[in-house]
Amino acid sequence: QVQLVESGGGLVQPGGSLRLSCAASGSIFSINTMNWYRQAPGKQRELVAFITRYGGTNLAGSVKGRFTISRDNAANTVYLQMNSLKPEDTAVYYCNFYFRGVDYWGQGTQVTVSS
Repeated sequence: QVQLVESGGGLVQPGGSLRLSCAASGSIFSINTMNWYRQAPGKQRELVAFITRYGGTNLAGSVKGRFTISRDNAANTVYLQMNSLKPEDTAVYYCNFYFRGVDYWGQGTQVTVSS
């Protein structure tokens, strides 16, 4: 059984930083693309960033220059380093990947940016 465990969310002041982690465990290997999504209250879930197995990355325009995505393939873990956080970054953040026909999602971690 595959499990995704997210951590690192919390309350931070504008301009602050957080680092999210998502560790996948179970019968998985050679995961291709790993993604971070977020969903703010009353809004649709949106793709924030993705990283391929070989390190290629892409980030949404709203977070470019502030967020960085990285991964540890040996540990099946993906990270999202978030700097210069803004109130509009407030959302529940989810990690996600597709493996052997199944779309896996983490439980979500709340990020709140407020003074």
